[in-house]
This record gives sequence, C-alpha cells and structure tokens, in this order.
Amino acid sequence: MELRPVGQGDAGRLRDPSVAGRSRSVTIAADNDATIQQIERQLKCTCGCNLDIFTCRTTDFTCTYSPELHREVLALAEDGNTPQQIIDAFVAKYGERALMAPKPVNFNLVGYLLPGVAILTGGAALAWVIARRTAAPGARDGVAAPAPQGLAAGEPPPDAEELERLQRELAEVDD
Repeated sequence: MELRPVGQGDAGRLRDPSVAGRSRSVTIAADNDATIQQIERQLKCTCGCNLDIFTCRTTDFTCTYSPELHREVLALAEDGNTPQQIIDAFVAKYGERALMAPKPVNFNLVGYLLPGVAILTGGAALAWVIARRTAAPGARDGVAAPAPQGLAAGEPPPDAEELERLQRELAEVDD
C-alpha cells in the first residue's frame, strides 16, 4: 500500500466513512411521523441535556441515548400501543423524571401554582407601596394636612399683594 498526501491523485476515490464517526441508521418513515414526534416531545432524554427525545436526537448528533430511546418509542408504537400507553411505559421504566413536565397532582401542583401566586402577591404589594407613596401626606392617615406655619386652621393662604408686602418688610429688616 502506497502512502501519498491527500488530494494528490485521489479524485474519484471513496474514503472509509467509518473514520468520520459512528454510523447512523437508515431513516424510515416512522422517524418523521407526527405522532412519534409528539410522543417524544413529552419525554426527556436521559443523557442529561434536559431536552426532549425528539430535539436531542435531531440536534445533538453525539448523543447515544436519544437514538436508543427513539427506537424504544418506535418499538412500543409498532406493538400497537397508544401514545398515552407509550408515555406510561416510559414512566414505569424510568420514573416520573422521564416526563418533560411533571403531572400536576399532589406536591407537583405546588410547583405549578406557587410561581403565579408569588408574582401576583409581589405585584399587589408593589402597587400598594406605590399608591401609599404617591398619596397626599394627610390622606393616608385620614387626617387633614396641617396648616402652613403661622396660619390658623381654615385661614386662607396669603394673596400676591400680601406676599409682596412681606417681601418688602423682610428686605428692610435685612438692611
């Protein structure tokens, strides 16, 4: 066997495809079936990527778990199982962690409701604080605002002529 640099005289020759990585199985019609995709979108891949099986097998080509899980889904579908039976079989085999979203029962219900309740409570508290800060000083206590210093309660504030007279008198005192 003669060794020569790649590209010199190799035109038209095929290389060994196994050097590029593991070979993939041939795609069949069931791989692209909408029902299979819907089922796989509800099941989590076990490789640790936190993606559903369909997304993992179609985007992460280094994952070895998602193709195996896909073959399990196909085998269960070929046996005549309904989509819910396939999901139940995965939960029975891998536990509830096989689901993308836990079932909203028992303690899991708290996980669905608590964020919404927390956001609503925080929003109400924020609205109360803003309303309290923008209210008139006496309005929040139910007491009328105190009269300006030097005025009796109920006495009208000085008019422009009175203010001008006060300014002149203050100017005389400062001199």
